[in-house]
Amino acid sequence: MDAVHSYGVEITRYLQENYADAQGWFLFVSSAADLRTTFLILFPLLFHLQPATGVRLVWVAVLGDWINLVCKWLLFGERPYWWVQETSFYGNSTIPQLKQFPMTCETGPGSPSGHAMGAAGVYYTLITSVLDTSLLHCRSPAQCWCIKLLLWTVFWVVQVCVCLSRVFIGAHFPHQVVSGVVLGVVVAEGLNRAAWIHHVSFRGYTRLTLFLLSFALGLYVLLNTIAIDLLWSLAKAQRWCITEAWVRLETTPFASLLRNTGVLFGLGTALHLPVLDSSAVRDSLGCGRIFTRICAPFRLACAIAALLLLHMLDTFGPPVHNHSLFYLLSFCKSTTVPLTAVAFVPYLVDRAVNVVAKRGHL
Repeated sequence: MDAVHSYGVEITRYLQENYADAQGWFLFVSSAADLRTTFLILFPLLFHLQPATGVRLVWVAVLGDWINLVCKWLLFGERPYWWVQETSFYGNSTIPQLKQFPMTCETGPGSPSGHAMGAAGVYYTLITSVLDTSLLHCRSPAQCWCIKLLLWTVFWVVQVCVCLSRVFIGAHFPHQVVSGVVLGVVVAEGLNRAAWIHHVSFRGYTRLTLFLLSFALGLYVLLNTIAIDLLWSLAKAQRWCITEAWVRLETTPFASLLRNTGVLFGLGTALHLPVLDSSAVRDSLGCGRIFTRICAPFRLACAIAALLLLHMLDTFGPPVHNHSLFYLLSFCKSTTVPLTAVAFVPYLVDRAVNVVAKRGHL
C-alpha cells in the first residue's frame, strides 16, 4: 500500500501547490459535506417540503455513517497527514511537506472517507427524489433526458468537489474517497428500494438504535480483547497534527456513533409522539405522523422556524473535559434535532396559527 499512499500524497501536494487560490472553496466544501449539514439544514427543509424524502435522508445518513465506522475499524486506513511523517517509504529522500488545515486532523481511521460516503448517499437520495418528481411532468422523451442529464451532472460535480476537498486538506487518500462514494451510492440505492423504512414503529426505531450501539460497542470490546487498539488513530492525530486545538473530540468514532444513533432515535420518537395527528400521516407523509394543516405556507413556516431553532441548538457544545459526559450529551443533543424539526416546531406553529385564527373571528 505504500506505493498507493505515496501516489496519493503526490496528488495532495499537487493540489495544494497548484490550486492554493481555491483553498477557501475546498474548505467550504469539506465543511458542507459533514453530516451536521444534513441533520441541521437539509433534513428540516426536506421533511416539511417532502416528508418521505426527509425521513429516508436520515436513514441513509445514519446507516451509511454506521457502516463507514465499522469499515474504518476493520480496514485500519491511514491518513496522509500522519502517514507521510511515519512511513519509511521515502528512505533518505526528503519527505513531502503537506499543509494542514483545521479540518485535516480527523481522529478516526481513514478508509473509507466518511465525508465522501455521506455526501454520495445524501445527494443520491436527493437527486433520485427530485428526478422521480420531475419525470412525472415530462412532456417529451427529450425533456426527460435533459432533466436526467442535468440532475446527474449536478450529483457528480458535487462528488468530485467533495473528493478533491478531502484530498486537498490531507485528510484522505484518493482511493479512500472513491471507495466512500461507491459505498454511499450503494447504501442510498438500497434504502431507496426499502419502502418498509416509512412504516417502522417506535419500538422498531428503539431496537435498531440499540442494535447499532450494541454491535459497534461489541466490536470495539472484541477487538480490544484480541489486543487491537481501535484508538490508534487518535494517538497518531494527537502526535502529528501541528495544532493541538484541531484535534477535536467530535471527530472521534464514538462521537459519530452517538450523534447518528441519537438522530435516529429522535426521529423515531418524534414520528410517534401522541401530540401528533396520526390520521393525516398516511395521506401526506406515508411514514410516521404529521399535522392535518399541511398547506404550503404552514410547511414553509415550519421549515424556517426549525432552521432557526436548530441553528441556536447547534451553538451549544457539550463540555470536552469529561469524555463520558461529552458522549452522553452529544447523544441527547442529536436526539433533540428531529424532535425539534418534526414535532415541537409544527406543534407550536399549529398552535400559533389557531390563536391568530381565533382572534381574527373575534
